Amino acid sequence: MGKEVKKVAFLTAGGLAPCLSSSIGYLIDEYNKKAPQVAMIGYVNGYMGLLKGDSIPVTDAVRKNALILTRHGGSPIGNSRVKLTNVKDCVKRGLVKEGEDPLKVAADQLVKDGVDVLHTIGGDDTNTTAADLAKYLADNNYPLIVVGLPKTIDNDVYPIKQSLGAWTAAEEGAKFFMNVVKENSANPRALTIHEVMGRNCGWLTYKTAQYYHKMLKRVKFLPEFNLTMERQDVHAVYVPECRIDFVNEAIRLRKIMDTVDSVNIFVSEGAGVTDIITEMKKRGEEVPVDAFGHPRLDKVNVGQYVGKRFSELLGAEKVQVFKSGYFARAAAPNKKDRTLIEKCARKAVECALSGVSGVVGPDENASAKIRACEFERVKGGKPFNVRKSSFRKLLSEIGQPNPRKKRKNAKK
Repeated sequence: MGKEVKKVAFLTAGGLAPCLSSSIGYLIDEYNKKAPQVAMIGYVNGYMGLLKGDSIPVTDAVRKNALILTRHGGSPIGNSRVKLTNVKDCVKRGLVKEGEDPLKVAADQLVKDGVDVLHTIGGDDTNTTAADLAKYLADNNYPLIVVGLPKTIDNDVYPIKQSLGAWTAAEEGAKFFMNVVKENSANPRALTIHEVMGRNCGWLTYKTAQYYHKMLKRVKFLPEFNLTMERQDVHAVYVPECRIDFVNEAIRLRKIMDTVDSVNIFVSEGAGVTDIITEMKKRGEEVPVDAFGHPRLDKVNVGQYVGKRFSELLGAEKVQVFKSGYFARAAAPNKKDRTLIEKCARKAVECALSGVSGVVGPDENASAKIRACEFERVKGGKPFNVRKSSFRKLLSEIGQPNPRKKRKNAKK
């Protein structure tokens, strides 16, 4: 049993996901039940608020109505992208003074605020930063712990089998495309690109395409009047884990274009990024990066690149690129996700009250048991398994050959 918990703090960080508001709601509700005497605050805009000492209290009114939060998207306390070990960036943004260590500033602020437990809700960057903070606290004998929850719609965090909000993001992305696909009826030989979020992992693109394909099967069509499933279906799915064979795929997709007068492609925002960046650098263009050193994918623009390449190869008359990311990630969680979020939040409170730190989620190395995964095991970049049977089944149903995995130094 850990020390008595008198005060806890929450922060949400990184990009949005359909679990942030819900996680806070379930955490507050569980503290109300298990430790009603515990005071609670939320740091505004993630680690930025922690460094600045900017927080808001969880009042009696918020405690009473906490479960309202479980039906909302976004985050009531706000997010930001701040890496506590990126001292230069923290100084540049005015979050710490020159010569200060952001980890120490954060730790001292937690002590100043009387916080015993910090709950971080975020993805791999958020929780690796939480790991850095937890290690600093332990190494320097600060009397508090960090308990994280795994948020990322990419579903790419080790050792978390299923991250919070990812199912919802896939479902919302499918709903998004159910409408925009109708744009292919506005022009002949229409090439429609659905760019889905996913920097290094294709899980979300696969799952969004799978949900959409299943949704179409429940729709009634009128082929006698040119209203067919074939025209609205997914025709290709491209993920970061595999190379895009433009030449051979163009041969296959051109036959579809000639038959149904349109082609619909689902592509991860991180698919083919290495090739695009190489081309940008050859042209002398600078590739901007974020605070964590990741290339800014909005500047790389995979959807536009794929659309341009295939447009020429397929003889498309019009190309449209639609991005469902912001629509999907800001949604309120669906029932399936709420069930998982609630289980993880309640376990997180149990861990906090017992003095156990870590990231709470389904541990893929422990038969998906929901537990506090040790911080040293938490990292991002978990690839999507392209040999997954359901992925291969989807590709088979849409007529796409099994993709070839990327190889180091492979010729494109």
